Amino acid sequence: MVKAILWDVDGTLLDFLAAEKAAVQRLFGEFGLGTCTDGMVARYSAINDAYWKRLERGEIPKQEVLLGRFRDFFSELGIDPRLSEPFNARYQLALGDTVIYRDDSLSLVKSLHGRVRQYVVSNGTVVAQTKKLSRSGLGAWMEGVFLSEQLGAEKPNMAFFEKVFTALPDIDKADMLIVGDSLTSDMQGGIAAGIPTCWYNPGRLPRPAAMAITYEIQDLNQVPDLL
Repeated sequence: MVKAILWDVDGTLLDFLAAEKAAVQRLFGEFGLGTCTDGMVARYSAINDAYWKRLERGEIPKQEVLLGRFRDFFSELGIDPRLSEPFNARYQLALGDTVIYRDDSLSLVKSLHGRVRQYVVSNGTVVAQTKKLSRSGLGAWMEGVFLSEQLGAEKPNMAFFEKVFTALPDIDKADMLIVGDSLTSDMQGGIAAGIPTCWYNPGRLPRPAAMAITYEIQDLNQVPDLL
């Protein structure tokens, strides 16, 4: 019986790519950098994803992710890489300005309130996630928020999940369910931590045969059926 859902935010409850695109393109205007085309956003997104994967593997600290992605992106475009720091500072706030729910996630989270305890588990920055959860209204329905920046460890690191377990001593691992879109942070982290996993896979990507994922869904509204 599932007593607690551990929700990922970016790419799961909220459409991260839409927020990313809106933030980057708007900030290009604010910083007087000209037009940021969809192709340029796609290139930034690829660089960003590669940096986060390195963080998940424990190869680099988060600050290197936040600044390195823009440093590399700007260097490719011939933009002064020294803009990385001020650009990233504005970007963290701008990410929360565009709220697009995946599968009407706010209604889903509301409907589950009182039926199961719900928590956020995210590698996003405190600044960005705090604003997103507030503006989206999702935060009001969560019983707790676990952010890697505050816990001192990132998903899928076991240290992240140990902090969650310590904070929720009355809930057995077997009665938790982590729901997320990332194989490398959410699913791999959940499996290593010994809790049931639910892979949100709306794009119907191939499921890794070697990864013992408990459930796979294409729509978040399938989650209640798993409880």
